[in-house]
Amino acid sequence: MAIEIRVPTLGESVTEATVATWFKKPGDLIQSDEMLCELETDKVTVEVPSPTSGKLQEIIVKEGQTVSVDALLAILSKEDTAQEKDIFKEIENTQVQENNDFKEKDTEDAPSAKKIMLEKNLDPKSITGSGRDGRIMKEDVQDLPQKLKQEETASINAPIDHEERIKMSRLRKTIANRLKEAQNTAAILTTYNEVDMSEIKKIRTDYKELFMQKHGVNLGFMSFFVKACSHALLEIPEVNAKIDGEDIVYKNYVNMGVAVGTPNGLVVPVIKNTNILTFAEIEKQVAKLGEKGRDGKLSIEEMQGGTFTISNGGIYGSLMSSPILNPPQSGILGMHKIQERPVAINNEIVIRPMMYLALSYDHRIVDGKGAVTFLVRVKEALEDPRRLLMDL
Repeated sequence: MAIEIRVPTLGESVTEATVATWFKKPGDLIQSDEMLCELETDKVTVEVPSPTSGKLQEIIVKEGQTVSVDALLAILSKEDTAQEKDIFKEIENTQVQENNDFKEKDTEDAPSAKKIMLEKNLDPKSITGSGRDGRIMKEDVQDLPQKLKQEETASINAPIDHEERIKMSRLRKTIANRLKEAQNTAAILTTYNEVDMSEIKKIRTDYKELFMQKHGVNLGFMSFFVKACSHALLEIPEVNAKIDGEDIVYKNYVNMGVAVGTPNGLVVPVIKNTNILTFAEIEKQVAKLGEKGRDGKLSIEEMQGGTFTISNGGIYGSLMSSPILNPPQSGILGMHKIQERPVAINNEIVIRPMMYLALSYDHRIVDGKGAVTFLVRVKEALEDPRRLLMDL
């Protein structure tokens, strides 16, 4: 009996994908829920599992080709009951051998990375994984032999004008197009301020252990920024609004996008209704979405519906930057490195942990007064977090 393997639903507004990697080849024995291939969309990577056990009869769409939703990817042959038992036994024997090859690893590597390591005869123990718990991802191994060869060549005075041409991924092309779209469409302006992080650092020091014991998650800086921005957005609603044709759409809720750097590029998962979430709920969402983003496991739904974005360039050492809007949003806050600097307080020069803040906004909808007021409210809430508790 032939089973059709089709492109699954990719999410709202996503109509096509590129076949990035086939983990199996025609003739391979497949177990139910085993990953067959990996699809790359404009936003996320989607793995396609097998709906049943059987043998991969034919691959219809090759790697690198573009497919639409519900397009036929491959055909799986499902044998009769007697033959299935033999197939299951053969699958089990094959998997035992594969497990022996990787049994010394406690962390399950990405299927696409396993495929490349087997094809190129690479030792997993010699590769540093960038995924969760050292999980080896596709990007860690796909160009490794070439990189090693380049390093060896460089050591014997190879020419310094070596070039490498790699096709842009769909995600990277989408990032490029959206950033350029934002610059071409919106009237982007950036205003700056600085914040004294002393009070937040003190709160984290005093309550870090107790917070972890009660909530099972670290008390980071991001929850303070999310809460401060959510509070300010409700006071200055135009920063939380968007332009739709000739209308301005105001949001009476806050869905906060938190930019996350991944091996494939920048993604922005969204935390819903942050204006009513607690610090612990925000920290749990930040940790979960950040981990899924780095592992390439974010769903389309987890990246949609944002009304405002926070981007933390400080984790990479950035002292100052001007973030670009994430359309159709009208505002984005840039966090930066915390650096001890001399500041004047009560006519005295003291050393304080300071951070520069940058708010980029769409001047078509947000006036300078609203933008500056928003950033001042964020600064006030961060320098005196008690204001958040008293709704001031």
